Amino acid sequence: QVQLVESGGGSVQSGGSMKLACVDAGYAWNRGQTGYMGWFRQSPGTEREGVAGVDREGRTTYANFAQGRFTISQDVAKNTLYLEMNSLKPEDTGMYYCAISNQAFLGGYWTRTDVYNFWGQGTRVTVSS
Repeated sequence: QVQLVESGGGSVQSGGSMKLACVDAGYAWNRGQTGYMGWFRQSPGTEREGVAGVDREGRTTYANFAQGRFTISQDVAKNTLYLEMNSLKPEDTGMYYCAISNQAFLGGYWTRTDVYNFWGQGTRVTVSS
């Protein structure tokens, strides 16, 4: 059973960097057989929004606000998904979640939360001005 555990959150000043990790503690990934993986975030009073995603073939996609600042990557051998965030802004503050879909490719649907089957518990990111 997939069991996702995020880590790496914390507090940072505006302009700083942070790298989040999401380990699947319950299931061994096999290269070429992974589902679509994504990072989402949510602030109080807002809906959960897609940050970045990566498909089975390693193709990545980003939300406009993340493009050029964030990088999603995966280490299949370590069952780990990463999100490296640079040039952080106060508006990047929120809970960050990783998620995995049973589908390998999501196309334009990658930002929909209902297409993901497994979620982590989240890690909090706070960016101060």
